[in-house]
Amino acid sequence: MQNSTNPFDTIRPANRVNSVSEYYFSRKLKEIAALNARGLDIISLGIGGPDRPPHTETIETLCAESRRPDTHSYQPYVGIPELRRAFADWYARWYGVELDPQREIQPLIGSKEGILHISLAFLNPGDGVLVPNPGYPTYSSVSRLAEAEIFTYDLDEANGWQPDFDQLESMPLDRIKLMWVNYPNMPTGANASTELFTRLVEFGRRHGIVIVNDNPYSFILNDRPLSLLSVPGARECCIEMNSLSKSHNMAGWRIGMLASNPRFVEWILRVKSNIDSGMFRPLQSAAIKALSCGPEWYDEVNRVYRSRRQIAERIMQALDCRYDPSQVGLFLWGRIPDTAPDAESLADRILHEARVFVTPGFIFGSRGNRYLRISLCATEERMNEALQRIQSVKF
Repeated sequence: MQNSTNPFDTIRPANRVNSVSEYYFSRKLKEIAALNARGLDIISLGIGGPDRPPHTETIETLCAESRRPDTHSYQPYVGIPELRRAFADWYARWYGVELDPQREIQPLIGSKEGILHISLAFLNPGDGVLVPNPGYPTYSSVSRLAEAEIFTYDLDEANGWQPDFDQLESMPLDRIKLMWVNYPNMPTGANASTELFTRLVEFGRRHGIVIVNDNPYSFILNDRPLSLLSVPGARECCIEMNSLSKSHNMAGWRIGMLASNPRFVEWILRVKSNIDSGMFRPLQSAAIKALSCGPEWYDEVNRVYRSRRQIAERIMQALDCRYDPSQVGLFLWGRIPDTAPDAESLADRILHEARVFVTPGFIFGSRGNRYLRISLCATEERMNEALQRIQSVKF
């Protein structure tokens, strides 16, 4: 008698696949799509994806370069020289940081891929990595995929959402190779300072830990963009990632970069060049145009976000949430009232009773369990409608 067992039933995914789950927003957006399909018209204040277009000249450059017959071939893994120079000029102009465009800059297909490339370049299975709590979930998920051991360090509102260096010094630092930081901070909106960056550089140099600052929010509602690499000696042990997604309304274009010392950049390139290829050349040309924008571009971006931020604050007040008005960045982070059981259940109530999607802070770690995050990436009209819906429901 023939065995009826399907041999494919025995196939299992790699262990690393079982260490991660589907991204929260991927799951939630499917739920929202189903609600919209029922005609419920959900207003999304969850995702930090700019809803306005890039500069007109940026779009025109993409179109013009795309029409050329000689721009459609494979491109260098290191990006075209003109793009690296544009990133270097941008850092010099806005951050006061001088970078060698040939050896200290690596363009990325969005900074999210940089998290993977950096992790694979520096972490062996079992190596320790410091991840903030609360923090961007991808730091943890990619660390798991790299089979590293995660050590979370607490960010606390009472400490301005900055690392507790006494806690850091108590950790098994001889096992830790990499530390993720993110200032201006997401999700909390805490801003960077020279004092904080100086302490981080000193900590990394003293313990031989690579400090990586993920820095996509420094132009949003922030009068003083700051780079970790502005600290003397930072390049010896630090990497900084940056992106055009938030600052130039180019999230879907997937254009980012990292900067560090030539040795670190070369190690990361070894990984990157075996995983992906260079960006479409017209995209790189358009990014060069975007990077040349003057202060009037950032002023207009922030004029829009400032108006939306005022509505977000009123939404927080309607929900009886407490927030720090000094926050910067693309979101507003607020502490839920003591009467609410937790952020997830409150966010679900807001979704199903007010038909507004806001992000519960638990997805950023246990230290976010009592917080909600509101995105500023919706029109004033939609945000005002969200406010009216929430005011009409008793929370």
